[in-house]
Amino acid sequence: MPETVSPSPTEQTCWLPRHQRSPRTARQELRDFLTPLPSGEPLLPTGELLVSELVTNAIQHARAPRDRLIFVRFQLAPDNTLRIEVHDADSEKPTLRDASDSDEAGRGLLLVQELATQWGCCPRKGGIGKFVWCHVSPEAAAA
Repeated sequence: MPETVSPSPTEQTCWLPRHQRSPRTARQELRDFLTPLPSGEPLLPTGELLVSELVTNAIQHARAPRDRLIFVRFQLAPDNTLRIEVHDADSEKPTLRDASDSDEAGRGLLLVQELATQWGCCPRKGGIGKFVWCHVSPEAAAA
């Protein structure tokens, strides 16, 4: 079960295990965060897809012990832009891949690049790990 913290009505955080069920849990956490907010509903479809991709990447590609947790933060800015952050204990930055038509994986970051209004990767404070972030704007979500 994730540990959810809501520092403010426009921010929510949770810790998730590195487990195959965590992307689903992250989507539910995002729904729980956005649904009560007046401007949250239009951000849900794109936000759910992007948080799922980022958490999946942290589970599958982070070179960290399996017992390390993934930290997820959602923030809603005054202009109703959703910021999603996914923190893991691996310092290596993610890279876009060229997936062939027959590849069954490898398109997650391409989806993030195409659907987010912005995205990036930053080192975590303290020097252990990184966080990958993306923004979903109401205009992009409506498209």
